[in-house]
Amino acid sequence: MEEVIREESVRLPRLGEKAPEFEAVTTQGKLKLSDFKGSWLILFSHPADFTPVCTTEFIGFAEIYDELQKRNVHLMGLSIDSVYSHISWVRNIEEKFGIKIPFPVIADLNKEVAKLYGMIMPGESKTETSRCVFLIDPEGILRAMIYYPLTTGRNMDEILRIIDALQTTDKHHVATPANWRPGDKVIVPPPATQEAAEERLKQGFECKDWYFCKKKMEG
Repeated sequence: MEEVIREESVRLPRLGEKAPEFEAVTTQGKLKLSDFKGSWLILFSHPADFTPVCTTEFIGFAEIYDELQKRNVHLMGLSIDSVYSHISWVRNIEEKFGIKIPFPVIADLNKEVAKLYGMIMPGESKTETSRCVFLIDPEGILRAMIYYPLTTGRNMDEILRIIDALQTTDKHHVATPANWRPGDKVIVPPPATQEAAEERLKQGFECKDWYFCKKKMEG
């Protein structure tokens, strides 16, 4: 029984399900997940304030902030530090690096949000959150997750690429191939019947076979 309870307590959120609701103190006041309904949200965690890799990541997130806003994407950070530590650190980043941090940062001292989202990996650290990224859509559905080890800073370009891919697939009902970038050809979903498979090859797509067809996006 003890083992079952332990497993349930660290259950990770799942893709395609509602992201866990929360209310938390942040550097921009109390915020709830539901405050972002109707827009995309990137919720990310970092191990600790005033650490070098995390500082480069906060600068990186600040640098793509305007691009995220163009895509109707909000950004929110988190670590198991106090709100006063967060405020001091973001002020330090502005003073030392000339970069203003425009997004809120959750002060998760009681680890409530970290536990909801499986942000703590005891094999790495029992007292710090890992470098997690959660992409949540306008309906509050968790659409993508990325976990990085403590030693590896995130790739901001990849985070933008995932947002572009998700928004493209939602709008046009297509899929995106490996290394896809906006402007590249997309994957046409494979046909589900033999008749549709025969028709597929007559539809003017770029096909290698009935199940593998690409097309250019218009506009």
